[in-house]
Amino acid sequence: MKTLSGLTGTEDRHAGSEYRRLFDTTIADTFQQALRIIHSSPDLLLHGTKIAWHQKKAADTRQEFEQQGLFVPPVMIISITSRCNLACAGCYMKQQRLNPAPEMSPDLLCSVIAEAADLGVSVIVIAGGEPLLRKDEILSVAWSFPQILFPLFTNGLMIDKDSAREIATQKNIVPLISFEGFRHDTDSRRGSGVYERLLSSCSVLKKNGIFFGCSITVTHANIARVTDEGFIQGMMEAGARVFTFVEYVPIEPGTGDLVLTHDQQKVLHTRMSALEKQFPALFIGFPGDEEQFGGCLAAGRGFIHISSSGNVEPCPAAPFSDANLTSVSLRDALQSSFLDKIRRHHDLLTEKNGGCALWTNREWVHTLMTEP
Repeated sequence: MKTLSGLTGTEDRHAGSEYRRLFDTTIADTFQQALRIIHSSPDLLLHGTKIAWHQKKAADTRQEFEQQGLFVPPVMIISITSRCNLACAGCYMKQQRLNPAPEMSPDLLCSVIAEAADLGVSVIVIAGGEPLLRKDEILSVAWSFPQILFPLFTNGLMIDKDSAREIATQKNIVPLISFEGFRHDTDSRRGSGVYERLLSSCSVLKKNGIFFGCSITVTHANIARVTDEGFIQGMMEAGARVFTFVEYVPIEPGTGDLVLTHDQQKVLHTRMSALEKQFPALFIGFPGDEEQFGGCLAAGRGFIHISSSGNVEPCPAAPFSDANLTSVSLRDALQSSFLDKIRRHHDLLTEKNGGCALWTNREWVHTLMTEP
């Protein structure tokens, strides 16, 4: 019997196993690289080693569920709020959540993360809006699940001496502060004076011995500047040890000219590899080079997105869902027919001119929710 991808069920399962093992290996290698970076900090190294060990255990758990027919992604992204204290140009959350539903309660949020941990999720990315608007809940779940790594994507403006001291108590939280480049690019998108305030946030994180980094939205206009050695060196002097390059998705109408071209995507991957050899830091791309994994990693192939209201979605840039965690378990949601259809079409979801394949093909993706 043929699946939608054109492979037999057995061949499709085998091919999927191969890319999943590769993805697990990539994650494990990233953890090991992080341990080398923090080797001079005994406290961070101890906690990092425990998390790296758990990653291997979680990978085994995912394989066990895979044998039962349940495909658990190693990475889960939770946008815990759609609220924000900024109004950045081109923000996907601002465009998508014009009438947001009520946020998940603290109890539900904790329950979802507990189930994700049991299923073998290794990394839970905390995003927003501005997630630090729910700081106490972030600190609580990080304390409750020390085996999980929580990268925290934040605009950085709510980080001060007090909050930095609190974050420092949870070694499994890795703040990633949003920069667009140096002062001009950052202030142009995020507001006048934001760049200097972010440097102040970096300073207090560095003084508290926190392993942190920066998140950079890469566009057609700023790619040369944000991959320049001068920018990387400047951010490392500010204390950053992780650089996450997020390719711009033109969710806001009229911003298509900011999307990376196919050639620029190749340049980004090449520059990241070169910078990784030159600087003692992690360089991570999103969505990254998906070709090595056979196509789009969304919909649970590599990661899944949970909206602030509990919708289980393929990707932050694809706000479509047929399951909400207020009424179904995470395990059941991962087995939804909608996500399964996207996974079986992953080889068709390619975006040669940057951006996001799911967003580019959003009309087709939306039809999958109503197909029998």
